[in-house]
Amino acid sequence: MRELARRGYNAEREAVTLLAGAPDPAAALDAAVETAPDDALRLTADHVRSVRSTDVPAASAPDATSDSASDATSDSASDAAPDAPDNDTTSDAPPEHPSVSTPASTTRSGAEGTGVPVETKGSEGDDESAAVPAADAETDSVSTPDGDPPERTVDVAGDVTGRSTGTGEYGDFVSVFRDRYEKLSGKLRGRVNHRPASAVADMPGGSDVAMIGLVNDVRSSANGHWIVELEDTTGTFPCLITKDRDIAGLVDELLLDECVAVEGTLADDAGIVFVDAIHFPDVPRTYRPNTADRHVQAALVSDVHVGSQEFMADAWGRFADWLHTDEAEAIEYLLIAGDMVEGVGVYPDQDEELDIVDIYDQYDRFSEHLKAVPGDLEIVMIPGNHDAVRLAEPQPGFDEELREIMSAHDPRIVGNPATVTIEGVSVLMYHGVSLDEVIAELPEEKASYDDPHRAMYHLLKKRHVAPKYGGHMRLAPEDRDYLVIEDVPDVFHTGHVHKLGYGKYHNVLAVNSGCWQAQTAFQKSVNIEPDVGFAPIVDLDTLDLTVRKFA
Repeated sequence: MRELARRGYNAEREAVTLLAGAPDPAAALDAAVETAPDDALRLTADHVRSVRSTDVPAASAPDATSDSASDATSDSASDAAPDAPDNDTTSDAPPEHPSVSTPASTTRSGAEGTGVPVETKGSEGDDESAAVPAADAETDSVSTPDGDPPERTVDVAGDVTGRSTGTGEYGDFVSVFRDRYEKLSGKLRGRVNHRPASAVADMPGGSDVAMIGLVNDVRSSANGHWIVELEDTTGTFPCLITKDRDIAGLVDELLLDECVAVEGTLADDAGIVFVDAIHFPDVPRTYRPNTADRHVQAALVSDVHVGSQEFMADAWGRFADWLHTDEAEAIEYLLIAGDMVEGVGVYPDQDEELDIVDIYDQYDRFSEHLKAVPGDLEIVMIPGNHDAVRLAEPQPGFDEELREIMSAHDPRIVGNPATVTIEGVSVLMYHGVSLDEVIAELPEEKASYDDPHRAMYHLLKKRHVAPKYGGHMRLAPEDRDYLVIEDVPDVFHTGHVHKLGYGKYHNVLAVNSGCWQAQTAFQKSVNIEPDVGFAPIVDLDTLDLTVRKFA
């Protein structure tokens, strides 16, 4: 594939496999390129078959060499607790905590009649994860040194694409919250002796109590104490957290609809629980992430926003050029966490800031910029809130028409969120709209736009990428909750807030990768300076992180 890219061609996966299986791959490639139509940019399997029909077995295939991986040295991201800062920042977050990518709006990306999926209803699919074997993942090299090329593997789990069944009826809401409760309570049952709300209500005063539930309400009492109402499948029960307890500081972290466990003692009248401890589903402190068996890297980017007048095309060009250099030779994966384009109708008067006003033309231009990166990269993309998909999360991947437009280098397009496992390293990709909610609800010292990775820590702690239902978030009720973080990821990659931030939470590498769009008029009005033109590079064999700047 690298040789194809050097010659200016992309190719279907099957075409790459056919070339690699030829008696003389180099000669087959020469013949395929020589006989390709003048206007062809993509070699098809049928074209390669026509060339290979004249194959003559070679007495011996010529030796070939490939570029060796560079010994890149990268800085390790530091360990940090959710309330500890671990990197410098460049701007102050506004007190109102608006979304940094767009003003508040009820309009959606794209235009009517574009075939965009409806907010909830979708189609039912089969398996929840799909493994991509080497031959189907654009991994076969046209010329290989003394044997087979390193095997690339891409597994995807938790992708709603093709599996959205919600209709917005009452039963769908019941199903998604029951599923959330069952999954997250299961992570807490080993830590407390849970009793359901109905059983707690029948216990005598003074009894020791432990209960797991979704946060139904948080309010303060006249004396400054906190009352947290928990709900499980049997009912609700109030819990009192006194202001003088050490755990009182945790109340500031609670979001409605998240799942927690409490331990305490029933009041004498058995009408409320005096809480002694609060537990979150959380990532175990003993978690040890997986790493690749060879030196290989992944570039993490997001929020390209092609179509905006502020899209930094020159910076993207420098990034794409750099990916062709020996210094970037170890980078074999490019993960893009949403907002490929600026969109149309995302917020009022957006058309005044557009360089390209047609949504399809925006994706055409994005595809041209994508063609500039090496053709042998394995590319994985998820949509964001500016992309032409439904706004409600989980978001299915793009429709077939947009997939065809963005077919350069045959990227793997999945839904938002999705867990992508590359070379054994699991990467939870989530665009990050809920970060606005977390930053707005939590105290500034615990979550801010200046340190977006710290807001990500709280999502890991809650084991859910969008705990609060309603508010600024649009959530689609499905038959199950796709937003639960069922398995601990090795890397958590988000975007949306246009700020660079990274660190480790309980050994999980959290990365918010900034953007490729200069400051918009809206961002200027709320005093937000975006971090533009950064490309975090992860060593998959060590999970060390290096940040490259191209703007």
